[in-house]
Amino acid sequence: MRYVFDTFVIDAAARELRASGMPVRVEPKVLDLLIQLIERRDRVVSKDDLVEAVWQGRCVSDAAISSAVSAARRVLGDDGHGQRYVRTMHGRGFRFVGPLVELGSGAAEESHHVDQPGGDRGRAPAREALRQEIRYCHSLDGTRIAYARAGAGPPLVKAANWLHHLEFDWESPVWRHIFEELASRHQLLRYDGRGMGLSAWDVSDFGLERQIEDLETVVDAAGLDRFALLGLSQGCAKALVYAARHPERVTRLVLLGGYARGWNRRGDPAGAVLRRAAIEMIRVGWGRDNPAVRQMFTSLYMPDAPADSQRWFSDLQRKTASPQNAAAVLEAHGGVDIRDVLPLVKAPTLVIHSRHDGGVPFEQGQELAAGIPGARFAVLDTTNHILPATDPAWHRCARLIREFLAE
Repeated sequence: MRYVFDTFVIDAAARELRASGMPVRVEPKVLDLLIQLIERRDRVVSKDDLVEAVWQGRCVSDAAISSAVSAARRVLGDDGHGQRYVRTMHGRGFRFVGPLVELGSGAAEESHHVDQPGGDRGRAPAREALRQEIRYCHSLDGTRIAYARAGAGPPLVKAANWLHHLEFDWESPVWRHIFEELASRHQLLRYDGRGMGLSAWDVSDFGLERQIEDLETVVDAAGLDRFALLGLSQGCAKALVYAARHPERVTRLVLLGGYARGWNRRGDPAGAVLRRAAIEMIRVGWGRDNPAVRQMFTSLYMPDAPADSQRWFSDLQRKTASPQNAAAVLEAHGGVDIRDVLPLVKAPTLVIHSRHDGGVPFEQGQELAAGIPGARFAVLDTTNHILPATDPAWHRCARLIREFLAE
């Protein structure tokens, strides 16, 4: 069994801990202790229970147990003050409290299965064959970037948007149906942008040029020559600039919920004030157990999603990025203005936008379609910026993308 939380993956069967995809050295007893706390995370684990499970009932001092707990916290970048993952329940024991996803067996870089809707002869392989493979490359400034491939067929590259995590997104009901649809007919290439997911978090430059360099690096590392390019939300700006600079490589361009002007370039002072306030709230409240700040973004981006999807999206926000990185990337996106790039795009382009999108105003989608030569514009009758599988607009969106890419 694998347990995934934040940038960490613990493979209980392989006896391994990884951070951002890289192996971490950890004492066997410390790893045993972590696994025991995680497997019993629904309750407080007493010192006696830990002694029985980790030390096989041998006589162990309280100091030795406390030392092992401290070592477990250190290896996770935690401490006795923050107690982000392992919490001391005074007089009772310890409990694992970090947000966690439980996956099937296999090492972190190996693939795992994804449910595959059946019945369509045109679809590629069933669930057993649909896997993702995660690898790493380094951007021009040396930043480590994680990318993943899944499926077979004509290549389709997804530009990174604001929040993403290759492992969590692949399992999450927020994104799973979207990636299943795309990977069922294409070789889907995704990546975690700098400061996000399995890519390096120790980053200070989130400017658009750096983010485009990440995209360029990933497609080169994957050995792709010509491919269709998909932009979702903030990923649309990167996709557009790349398509304008590399017209010989982009066969088709799909833009969903995107914009040419970031929130600070739209001539909307009131909207900009709200975004700045939201960024400050991210910095102080993003990583807290109380989901109030994250729920604000959940309500903004997928207001009509089922409760389960909303809970996943709230958890995903905390897992995909630190408060500092989440705020910095959102702030960087606010200054984007690529209107001068739109006339330079040569690839056939499909622009899709939700009519009542609370995340990106509908007019921004119209501006994209009007500025790109020959672009098609499709409207979805929904309030959701991120489309849950239960939204009828998702099924129309999937059909539009499928037919456009098949032309």
